[in-house]
Amino acid sequence: MTKNEDAGFLAVPELSADVERIYAADVEQSGFVMNLSRMWAHQPAIHDGLFDLMGQAVRGGSLTFRQRGILVVACASTLGDSYCSLAWGKKLSGVAGADLAASALRGDDDGLSPTERMLARWARKITRDPSSTEARDVQALRDAGYDDAQIVAITAYVALRIAFATVNGALGARPDHELNETAPAAVRDAVTYGRSVAG
Repeated sequence: MTKNEDAGFLAVPELSADVERIYAADVEQSGFVMNLSRMWAHQPAIHDGLFDLMGQAVRGGSLTFRQRGILVVACASTLGDSYCSLAWGKKLSGVAGADLAASALRGDDDGLSPTERMLARWARKITRDPSSTEARDVQALRDAGYDDAQIVAITAYVALRIAFATVNGALGARPDHELNETAPAAVRDAVTYGRSVAG
């Protein structure tokens, strides 16, 4: 079995229809096969199931793309995950600007709306120490306009992102060189943690 150290500690998976499907989706969306996909391609069913659950959580929370970006960068930066921080810092930049994305990655929420600040704070709190939450934290989300069903979905979405990032980090996937090169400079400068960029 051959290895690709940028893709992590595992061997490159044997090609199959499912593996090629995962790779093709990357090329269509990003223009290249991501290092993390070479790792997840060892378990296409788990990969697909995880992203299906994420999709259900997004729909259950009625989350916009911008809200997803805020949740992910808040979660990933708190976790110390450079891969998702770069990927979603770049995506958030596309809808909110590079300065706002970089600020959110650094934990500065001044550029966010009050409702978005609640999302970022909740994501960081449950990433850092989920057992530290209190009823008033949930009430703050209600006061920001989210009902209880949405709060469950939002919390599940962050938890699933933590699971995804944990597998990526534990198995050594490094952020892609192409991803780093195409992310705004402000986002790159904000990501000073986690695994180093490949290549």
